[in-house]
Amino acid sequence: MPVHIVAQGWSEGVDALPGGWTVVKTLPVFGILYLLKWYFNGAVNVSERNMHSKVVMMTGGTSGIGAEVAKGLASRGAQIVFLTQHSLTDPFLVDYIEDLRTQTDNELITAEQVDLASLHSIREFATKWVDNLPPRRLDMVILCANTRTPPGGKATMTEDGLESTWGLNYMANFHLLSILSPALRAQPPDRDVRIIFGTCSSYMGGKLPESTMPAKSTNKKGKDAEPESIPFTPASVYATSKLALMTFALAFQKHLSSYDRPDKKPMNSRVMIVDPGWTRTPGMRRFLTFGSLWGLFLYLIIWPFWWLFLKSADSGAQTFLYAAMEAQYGRGEGGWLLKECRKIDFLRPEVEDEGVQKKLWEVSEQTIQKLEKEGAKRRAAEKKAAGKEKKTEGTATGKQENGAAKQRKAK
Repeated sequence: MPVHIVAQGWSEGVDALPGGWTVVKTLPVFGILYLLKWYFNGAVNVSERNMHSKVVMMTGGTSGIGAEVAKGLASRGAQIVFLTQHSLTDPFLVDYIEDLRTQTDNELITAEQVDLASLHSIREFATKWVDNLPPRRLDMVILCANTRTPPGGKATMTEDGLESTWGLNYMANFHLLSILSPALRAQPPDRDVRIIFGTCSSYMGGKLPESTMPAKSTNKKGKDAEPESIPFTPASVYATSKLALMTFALAFQKHLSSYDRPDKKPMNSRVMIVDPGWTRTPGMRRFLTFGSLWGLFLYLIIWPFWWLFLKSADSGAQTFLYAAMEAQYGRGEGGWLLKECRKIDFLRPEVEDEGVQKKLWEVSEQTIQKLEKEGAKRRAAEKKAAGKEKKTEGTATGKQENGAAKQRKAK
């Protein structure tokens, strides 16, 4: 028994115990490792809220931090609606939802197919959601979808011609919420509606395009400046996308708060921005491995180091759960930045600058309108070309059938 062993060591000395000194020397090492792990895991959410009947719309909810957030909310009874690029019949998605339903004992978990890399796909979904009468219940929108090009990687483009990091991390969220705005405003006044953005501390190194800065918003002819392309490096574009997202988040809070409700009640939608900290997610692994096999090999070799100093996905999800459930965020003006389950200050003045917010919104809106028009023309041309090809194939088939009929007749 441990008590007898301790008693023997106490009375006869450590030398009397087999391997006694080894244990004595090892214990401080394990103690230090435990304290380091405890520290780097960060704060733990202790707030609770009745999530039954709450409808939560999520992006990025099938992997990494988003998957843990979805699991935490679903286990508390929330109805989860995933926005995913996967087909609704995709075996991965079907199995994932079934497993989550089983783990959380919650059948109210569904998905909608939305490709965040396509402005057209976002508009189709969001317009359908908004056009529903009566307005569908929506208690929470959690934006966890995120992408990052590995260091040294080349820029990739969305189907609309946007650089992928900028397009998915910022423009997709701007487009989605801009269209969903009426659905958020239409929620009953007694409903606590929360919009939670995921960000990263790298936003401090971002630089917004010059066309979004009020002092340089017009050209010599007085016309609105065209949004120029952002010089591409993986780190700078990622940081800029997060800076723009946070700036838009505060602008969106002002947009919601300025709405004059028909019932004259105060606006009940509040925006929060969450920085989960450095976490072992698929995106982080891709970043650390440079997106290469040799990088993955090195990552596996020093995995104990990453395990010690990086949070698990569950630990990274704690501040999201705190933002979703902490009672104090059910009132107030919104627009808070949260990290380690507490409010912190913004470290870039652009985020809170109303002039920058307004100009960023205008430029983003103009860019989307332009790209959507181009996309509509492209789809129309593709549809027309497909129709011509089908018609040509039909004509060729008809000629072959007529020729065969004539040959049979001649015989």
